[in-house]
Amino acid sequence: MNITGKTILITGTNRGLGKALVEEALKRGARQVYAGTRVPLEYSDERVAPLTLDITNAALIQEVAEQVTSLDILINNASISLSENLNDRTAIEEHLAVIFYGTYDMTQTFLPLLTHSRGAIVNVLSVAALAALPVIPPYSIAKAATFNLTQSLRALLAGQGVSVHAVLPGPIDTEMSKSLDIPKASPESVARAIFDGVEKGEEDIFPDPMSASLAESWRSGAVKELERQNATFVVAEK
Repeated sequence: MNITGKTILITGTNRGLGKALVEEALKRGARQVYAGTRVPLEYSDERVAPLTLDITNAALIQEVAEQVTSLDILINNASISLSENLNDRTAIEEHLAVIFYGTYDMTQTFLPLLTHSRGAIVNVLSVAALAALPVIPPYSIAKAATFNLTQSLRALLAGQGVSVHAVLPGPIDTEMSKSLDIPKASPESVARAIFDGVEKGEEDIFPDPMSASLAESWRSGAVKELERQNATFVVAEK
């Protein structure tokens, strides 16, 4: 998958990693970038099409779908981290609404276009999807659920020529992680690594020094092998 000449839709582009992804896509020669935010931003580059998009709102997703006539890459980047309270069911539901169901609804809506282009789905997750970060359990739970969704989509869509990538970053220097007093990667470096991973065809992308330290053991480990084995059931059933 070469980014040059591709049409890309990215959610959560108002700041941080989403904004960096838009800029990196342009640097790599994307033909058009649809930049989804609740309040659209203005861009000087005419290749960027700002979109009013709340991924928890089915009507808005459908309005966006009517504006997008072709698509090569969908990057589900929008996320939240609002609560540290595992006892707050509402907080868990809010995180699932954005991180899990938002990703699901965007994928289902744009899957026909991606199937036609034999394109790619890129879900921005977190290392918290692999091992919970217990100080932010609603976030960890939602990311873990979306990782499972990503693995399922990967197996189910492989026969249609659609690649599905999981991005598993460690801490990124954004507004969401400002309270964490730990080393963080810049959004720009993470965006570069994400597109590098997509272009190389990496199923699971570890885009920063912290997460990259896990990459080799993950890819050669028992859990990844189990994913591969489970994916064979899709072929067997067909």
